[in-house]
This record gives sequence, C-alpha cells and structure tokens, in this order.
Amino acid sequence: MNQNFESISRKTVPELDAILGRAFKVLDDGFVRVVDYLGNDAAIVQAARVSYGEGTTKVRQDRTLIRYLLRHQHTSPFEMCEIKLHVRVPMDCWRQWIRHRTASVNEYSTRYSIAIDTAQKTSSEDWRVQSQSNRQGSAGFFDQKTGEKFTRAEAELHARSRKIYEERIEEGMAREQARKDLPLCTYTEAYWKIDLHNLLHFLKLRMELNAQYEIRKFADTIGNEIVKRWVPLTWEAFLDYDLNALRFSVTEQRLLKAMLEGDKKEMFEFSESQGWLKKDEHGQLKPHFERAEFEEKLKLMKVDIPWQLNDQG
Repeated sequence: MNQNFESISRKTVPELDAILGRAFKVLDDGFVRVVDYLGNDAAIVQAARVSYGEGTTKVRQDRTLIRYLLRHQHTSPFEMCEIKLHVRVPMDCWRQWIRHRTASVNEYSTRYSIAIDTAQKTSSEDWRVQSQSNRQGSAGFFDQKTGEKFTRAEAELHARSRKIYEERIEEGMAREQARKDLPLCTYTEAYWKIDLHNLLHFLKLRMELNAQYEIRKFADTIGNEIVKRWVPLTWEAFLDYDLNALRFSVTEQRLLKAMLEGDKKEMFEFSESQGWLKKDEHGQLKPHFERAEFEEKLKLMKVDIPWQLNDQG
C-alpha cells in the first residue's frame, strides 16, 4: 500500500527557546528551568483533528478549538505536549510536589552524592500562624519579635544539623545513613517531565490561594514564566476555564437561583435543610465547610452573603 505523507518538521516555540536553561529563582535558593519540550499550541490542534498538517491557518480558529477542548475537558490532545524541567526545591515542598504521580522523575540522590549545602531560610516576617478553620493551612503572621526568635532558632538548627552530617561523612559513615537527620528544609534537585494535561492539573491545585505558600511560588513561576510562553492559547483558556473559574454544586445553584429571584424563604429554608445555618449557644453560625466555600465564591463575585445581611437586621 502506497501512501504519500508530507514532510514533518519539529515544531519549536521561539519564546520558550529563548529561556531554555535559564534558571528562574524561587524562594531564597530554589529555581526552575526548562531543559526540553515537545509540541506547542499547534500540536494540540493537530492531535484534535487527527491531521498531519498545521491544523488551521488562522490563530483565531486554533484558539476557538483549544478553548472548546479545555472547556469541555477533552484532555487527550493536551497530552501530546510534554516539558522537562530541572528544579531545586526544599524537601518538605518536594513531598507535596511528588504526590502528583503523573510525571517522570529523576531526583538528586544523597545515597551517592553529598547533600546540597543549602536550606530554605525564613525571615522574621514570614512565620505563619496555624489557621483555626483549615487544618492544613495558615492564617496571618507572627509579630516581629516572635518571628525573630523563630528565625534565630532556625539558623542554629540548620547549622547544627549540617555540622553533624558533615562530621559523619568525614568519619566515613555511609551517605545513605549520614543523611537521616538532615532537616526537611534542605534543598533537593530533580528532573521532572510531564505532559501538558497533567501539568495544568498540577498548576490548578498548586496556584490556588489555599495552596501552601512555598509550592505556590514554584507553581506561579512555572505557569507565568514558562507555560505562558510555551502554549499561550492554552494558557489563556486555562486561566478562563480552570484557574480563575468558579464551580457551583447543585446545592449552590439552587441557592443562587433563589437569591437572583429574591426568594428569601426558599433560600433560608433550603440552607437550613442542608445544615448550613446551625448556631452555637451564643447565637453564632457554627463552622461549615461547604457554606464557607460558597461564601468565598460570593465574595469573589462581590455578592452580599445573605445570612450575614440577615444577622445585621
């Protein structure tokens, strides 16, 4: 069977080529840099149309298709693009990062090499207070005096831990054991290769305001400095339909409908039926995760929260 195929050249992205190998600093001594990549916006369009050509000749048509694919969660065309990053990241942050199991990873090994001699430091203004409403989050900062105390203790701990590690190495202790007491703030490095679909999922979770600050800084850098250059049409759609979009459950939709129609009776009766408006012995609303999330969405839309207005009379 004879088939004539047109020649194919590897598609490049000049904007991304311009930063290949360039290290973008993150935190005090971390970085992210692009090592290699495959595909671009046109590759997504090509895959979606199962074509060997360029897709369409008009950016407007490519943009329309990419936005449709992302809006309707047709994800496989985005898996045609891949990127390889070299990252330096604190180990406690890396623990969260590596939970995203949809990437290929090769990490710096302290079994074979001496541990990187740098650890993430925290300034006196950056020590965060545990959130009372979110067990895995923070809320606000300690005062300057308390922060200075924590920073001094941190510096002492870093120095002591490193000294013990180096003494073990000098005595000939196996590296795999000598490393056991290094703090989680010690930096590690890795090559991290991932397809665009799974990278966008990573960014959606780690760029959210509720994500831990440290990993959010890495995600912000990957998104705004790298992905934005690599696939600008996809990045635009991702911001519109995923990162900055709001999703409403059936319960929330029913409440919104009642609010738009001015049906206060339906709104409050339904909220109470869902357990959203239970009060404590002081007459204050008890914490409720779903209600709190709905309130956050209303705040983002600059819409008054109905039960707060009701309490105000």
